[in-house]
Amino acid sequence: MSQNHLKIVSVSSELHPFSKTGGLADVAESLPVALHQFGHTVICITPFYAKIIDPKKFNLHLFRSDIEVIIDSKNSVGVNFWQGELPGGPIVYFIENEKYFSRKEQLYTSEHENARFLLFNVAALKLLTLLKFKADIIQCHDWHAGLIPYYLKRDFKSSSHLQHTATVFTIHNIIYQLGHNWWEIPANLRDDGKSKLPLFDDPLLENINFDKRAILNADLINTVSENYVKEILTKENGQGLNILLDNRKDRLYGIINGIENDDYNPATDPGLKVNYSYKNIEAKAVNKAWLQKKYGLSIAPDLPLIIMSSRIAFEKGFNLVLEVLEHLARYNMQMIIMGDGDKNYISQIVKISKKYPGKLAWTPFEQKDETSLYAGGDLLVLPSNAEPCGINQLKALRYGCIPIVHSIGGLKDTITNFDFNNQDGNGFTFGNYSSLSFYGAIMRAREYYKNQALWKKLVVQSMKLSFSWDLPAQLYVRLFKKAIKLRQETS
Repeated sequence: MSQNHLKIVSVSSELHPFSKTGGLADVAESLPVALHQFGHTVICITPFYAKIIDPKKFNLHLFRSDIEVIIDSKNSVGVNFWQGELPGGPIVYFIENEKYFSRKEQLYTSEHENARFLLFNVAALKLLTLLKFKADIIQCHDWHAGLIPYYLKRDFKSSSHLQHTATVFTIHNIIYQLGHNWWEIPANLRDDGKSKLPLFDDPLLENINFDKRAILNADLINTVSENYVKEILTKENGQGLNILLDNRKDRLYGIINGIENDDYNPATDPGLKVNYSYKNIEAKAVNKAWLQKKYGLSIAPDLPLIIMSSRIAFEKGFNLVLEVLEHLARYNMQMIIMGDGDKNYISQIVKISKKYPGKLAWTPFEQKDETSLYAGGDLLVLPSNAEPCGINQLKALRYGCIPIVHSIGGLKDTITNFDFNNQDGNGFTFGNYSSLSFYGAIMRAREYYKNQALWKKLVVQSMKLSFSWDLPAQLYVRLFKKAIKLRQETS
């Protein structure tokens, strides 16, 4: 490692634009691009989901085929490696295996998720040895890459290319620790994080806790916001890992995510009816009318239009949404919900929307239409009961769509409550996780919305804020250098 140049590997289970279910894919793309732009050598490693990733569309080519990956003393698996490139520059390598990554159109639906991603972890390290890539640091994103620190200190500790490589384990959401719900494993069968791994064909492999082994073995650990660090150290939010994290809190850091300002720019976004900026904010009204028409709402420029672009699940606060939905419709407010997920929640949303035609609408998630919601919406709601960072609120601010958020995790780090006296703040927050508090925050926003001169000032100053990846990427470089130094001291 030179003082100013790092060789970095980013390992993730999804990577935009190739595969995506949520914000992990965005971070796994944007951070390496930012690091690359700062002059570091960065490569990304991700699975090749054959029914999702079109090699012709992304100009991918087969790099190496029929490579044997030794899993344990009795099992080995053959893989292929594909090569491509992110739009921003970093090279991407894809790990292909028909049985484990090529049979389904969903990224995560297998009963053998642990086996799939154990193979992914070992194959990623095998790839680095084939490339003879002497990485200074491997960033392991979430549980799917959590065994890499474990393997580096054991099976690859004598590798001529990886024996000095440091690791940072990035927790995107501590709820997800392995291929299924950790709390459903009987207490006597839960992984202690230290025992020898079961054989690849042993059913007990599905009980291995990737997060736990990463926390125990990574040189440093980080989460995707500073406030989330504090939360996961508590029994209430630590998901059974709080004591383990507390024991290593001297190696635990928080770095807030960013967004690509060029990708989320209302002045240049090709997906909008009309482009605009904070200098001609009046053009936002054209996008609002277009959005209302597209989703069957009444063309009503004076009504606050609330939007929500989210996975539809309990942790995203949809129990609160359902409790306030009819009240919002009665109060002359409109709402568009875009997302997929819990069928019961969706069924209830659709049922309520039929009672209030022209006021409420639900539509499945379409990535190409996401920014049109921010451009046409006045308010974004994120009443999550758990939100390690959140990216949607940052995207919304770029488009002058003001967030209403439950003040937790990264939402607390990025959204401050609007203060009328000082006329500062960039959204509306509520502290208690209850429908009453959520509803109160919406009503506060509604009252301010009536004062259009004040509202315009809030929108303009929010659009001027920057949440680019420049600062987070610099903080990650510092973090990586700390991890490398720690690794050198203990080698």
